[in-house]
Amino acid sequence: MLSVPVPHYFRTIFSSFCVLLMHMRTLMWSFGSIQYRFLVDGVWRCDDTKPIVRDEYGLISNEMLVTLVENNTHPAVQLEPPPIRRMNLDEGTILTTMPPEPPSRNSGMQIAVFRHRVSEILLHNTIYDVVPVSSKIAILDARLPVKQAFNIMHDEGLALVPLWDDGQGTVTGMLTASDFVLILRKLQRNIRVLGHEELEMHSVSAWKEAKLQYYGGADVAGMQRRPLVHVKDSDNLRDVALTIIQNEISSVPIFKSSTDISGIPLLNLATLPGILKFLCSKLQEQPEGYPILRNQISSIPIGTWSQHTGRASTRQLRTSGLSAPLITCLDFLLEDRISSIPIVDDNGSLLDVYSLSDIMALAKNDVYACIELEQLTVENALELQYQVNGRRQCHTCLSTSTLLEVLDQLSVPGVRRLVVIEPMTRFVQGIISLRDAITFLLG
Repeated sequence: MLSVPVPHYFRTIFSSFCVLLMHMRTLMWSFGSIQYRFLVDGVWRCDDTKPIVRDEYGLISNEMLVTLVENNTHPAVQLEPPPIRRMNLDEGTILTTMPPEPPSRNSGMQIAVFRHRVSEILLHNTIYDVVPVSSKIAILDARLPVKQAFNIMHDEGLALVPLWDDGQGTVTGMLTASDFVLILRKLQRNIRVLGHEELEMHSVSAWKEAKLQYYGGADVAGMQRRPLVHVKDSDNLRDVALTIIQNEISSVPIFKSSTDISGIPLLNLATLPGILKFLCSKLQEQPEGYPILRNQISSIPIGTWSQHTGRASTRQLRTSGLSAPLITCLDFLLEDRISSIPIVDDNGSLLDVYSLSDIMALAKNDVYACIELEQLTVENALELQYQVNGRRQCHTCLSTSTLLEVLDQLSVPGVRRLVVIEPMTRFVQGIISLRDAITFLLG
């Protein structure tokens, strides 16, 4: 398929050129079909006057294939495609990208070699290579009232926070946005068990115990008592990344390996964004040494994809409409142990993304105490989110984006996932999260 960035007036010129080639086919060209599209004002478009088909690239014009024939002995000449200039659909900035590598029969071998190199990089570096030299970390006393704890998390913009147990003199747990969701569900379903006013007195530690009893029999949230998952500052980055992925958590506390027992043993939190950013900086030192980085993500086993794409995924791609009950959306997030769901219109086109951390917007001014969660729609929840934190952009990519482009975008602070869309319709084809990227890289 030919993708060419051209201004409006080039449409007529290009169409005329195609007609000319059709008349010349008896002289030196063989007849077939050509597939192409135009980049107009940053948006990929088709020629409305020509036949249009849909393939893995989305909607494209379908006219004729031109193949050079010389004495029927030489293969068709394949020119090296020029760098592609593409419009970022979210930020309106031009991205200059190299053309993707053509599909290779040895892609499996490329992936194996690439993963081996990634593992080597991570094995030879420790947590100190990704933790800032100077930073602050919030820790909450487990004796704090639940209401106060969640208010602090909202005010500080925290999706999770370590919990300090003064009796044990160490960090013993994490308070997360999932906890807030579970508390809201409990309040809505059995208000007599824990009233709104009791949140001002009910401690976080007491909630943790009650949560185990209340949800212990439910497989929804996987509530089983286990020691705090943590890593040591001497651990290599590969082990740290595997710890996060295998335990299906978003970050992990880093404990000091020093024998000094004085002070707080917590050094910082290790996160997948920090590890991926470090890894990308290493890979970009020699990008030509990793040809798989130029492969399109549509040819790589990464992410969760819609059934419409014909790609197999280990889990179902969840989407939600604006009119859907928020509680249903939250149940999907907890049941599937995922962090976000694309919000789409009736045509399946991307409107927004609702993340588990967005629920913290209900903590501002105790909004959760004034609403009925069962009656709240996704649209209502997004409006509350906009009022509290303002509107935000959805981070997207295309199925034709290269692996390097996807990794670069995911390594940007604040970008935790990319929604794969069709360029013109914004139809949701899939989603690639940070966890998906690291899982692919480590195999």
